[in-house]
Amino acid sequence: MPRALIIQHGHNGPAGLVADRLEHHGYQLHTWLVSAAGNGKSPAATDFELVVPLGSAQSVYDVAAVGSWIDRELDVLRAAHDNSIPVFGICFGAQALCVALGGVVERSPQYEAGWVEVDTDDESVVPSGPWFTWHGDRCVLPAGATELARNEVSVQAFRHGNSAAVQFHPEVTPDIVRDWIAELDAAWFAHKGIDSDAMIDGFANHRDTARVNLHRMLDRFLDDTAR
Repeated sequence: MPRALIIQHGHNGPAGLVADRLEHHGYQLHTWLVSAAGNGKSPAATDFELVVPLGSAQSVYDVAAVGSWIDRELDVLRAAHDNSIPVFGICFGAQALCVALGGVVERSPQYEAGWVEVDTDDESVVPSGPWFTWHGDRCVLPAGATELARNEVSVQAFRHGNSAAVQFHPEVTPDIVRDWIAELDAAWFAHKGIDSDAMIDGFANHRDTARVNLHRMLDRFLDDTAR
């Protein structure tokens, strides 16, 4: 049975629908809560057939917030990539992969949260959406990376060798997003100009399509790189 390392950054940031789909394909999942791991031994990337770093409320470059654990995560991502073990990064995980491979993460000119469509080079690789997104940073891709999708705010998907990443959140469920919303007060959403009710209401219109799109995208990734 193939093993997948899920790199999780908080108790309310699980792999959700991505975990479900990986289990459907026979993966045994091992979750590493890196932000709570202290200085303990990091998992060996070579013990796994796939690595999936997830989202985080932190920024890769925010040393005060992530300095205690980000280097350990970047080392695991580099080791995976260097040993041809596919990485599938999601949001913060995409940004961590970008940095691990020599790119840069910077503050995005516009905070992006809610349901979006993306401009994709190939619908069979990265469907155009709708996708749920929530981020304030963006990737400046390293040499050798290929941009797969984008919008006016940021790179939305890229590939580097047999690793790939998306800026949006294909893993989310309504309960996951409700947990994220509950972490913040109404003033935060008002300041950002974000309608938290619309985030949840969007699942009524987009949940089925987003699930199908996730299956298409992840299945294609696994077929192309991880099997």
